[in-house]
Amino acid sequence: MSRQSRKESGTGIYHVMMRGINHQKIFNDEEDYFQFITTLDRMRFRYDDEGSPCGSNCVFYAYCLMSNHLHLLIRERGERVGETIKRIASSYVFYYNRKYGRDGHLFRDRFKSEPVNDMGYFTTLLRYIHQNPVKAKIVERVGDYAYSSWGEFDGTVEPVFQICDTETVMKRLPFEELKEWVDEPLDDDVPCIDIENVSGGRPSDDQVWLLIKEYTGVTNSSAFQQLEDETKRTVLKRLKNRGASHRQLERLTGIGRGVIQSL
Repeated sequence: MSRQSRKESGTGIYHVMMRGINHQKIFNDEEDYFQFITTLDRMRFRYDDEGSPCGSNCVFYAYCLMSNHLHLLIRERGERVGETIKRIASSYVFYYNRKYGRDGHLFRDRFKSEPVNDMGYFTTLLRYIHQNPVKAKIVERVGDYAYSSWGEFDGTVEPVFQICDTETVMKRLPFEELKEWVDEPLDDDVPCIDIENVSGGRPSDDQVWLLIKEYTGVTNSSAFQQLEDETKRTVLKRLKNRGASHRQLERLTGIGRGVIQSL
């Protein structure tokens, strides 16, 4: 069956979601998050032969980077959104593979996107994207999360480091009104594209890694595998008791399912 073509946006604005292949982590530490933000910044522009900016490829209105997926609110300018996302992914994968001594794909081949054709849905997405870390129970408040664009709206991020067009947004929505909107939790049934449908009370991948870091201090599968066997067994048992599935634990930690099932 052939793939369906992407729905076109009448405004040129899209909500884009990218995730790691097989749900794997795409950000392991602070350097990875900031490398991706730098990549977004660079890909906004076209450059001449001397390396100077000479045009705009796209405009970002919001972003949120989670450990194994990310959300962008983006507007097309000098190129189609698909081309921009392809260049962003290629650049970051080159960095990631070189850093971690790996090769091959990092992102799922076909990113998800949806058109944004009215101001009502645009503001819903501003809330939805920035509330991702709160929904995943990583932080209690939107402003506590370091790897989203909210710091550009509330002034935490210095203007020289900002990559989103916050001015256009706040001409329509004054900051105090926007902050009130963003802090108000969205209903679970808001129909935005998401990484997956989590059911059965199971923790998300981000929640599992938050617990692993809390229990052991490690933040990636390689470091987890180097822990003492008794420590690994204890942590895996605790995660199973918190609702993590065998398949999820195998995928996130690299520990064989047979070992996990025997605990």
